[in-house]
Amino acid sequence: MTNAAATPASTSTSRSNASATNLVDPAVSTPTNIQTAQGKTVINDGVVAKVAGIAAREVPGVYALGGGAARAIGAIRQAMKNTDLSQGITVEVGETQVAVDVTIVAEYPVPLQQVADDVRASVIAAIETLIGMEVTEVNVTIIDVFIPSDDDTDAEPAEARVL
Repeated sequence: MTNAAATPASTSTSRSNASATNLVDPAVSTPTNIQTAQGKTVINDGVVAKVAGIAAREVPGVYALGGGAARAIGAIRQAMKNTDLSQGITVEVGETQVAVDVTIVAEYPVPLQQVADDVRASVIAAIETLIGMEVTEVNVTIIDVFIPSDDDTDAEPAEARVL
């Protein structure tokens, strides 16, 4: 009798451990299976990360996604006309739920908390609408603020101070 009680507990533990290992590097995806009466749908974790990345990029006030190294690699990809839409996104996908971590660079002078809230809302709406899975949390990390410099504009050069 104690063995029967231990079996369901060990099964649920192994399920939670299996979903905990689904932290996604989009290059290494574990598919999510959704069974319906009409058939089975398989959604790769990289697809969930890409949807989240697209949704986060659409938010006003988001300059870029990802940390410094990821942005450097992203610049190289962009130069080759190839973009990684899941850059700066980490997802943990379970059977019916998703948790998302988003790393962004915000534009100055937007209110940072408002940008984070808008990113969170956009990611949740996109995943729940397009993927059809419940989003349990979206953690937004703002790692930098982009300030346009004078070098970034095409304005005429400043007048020389000395002759």
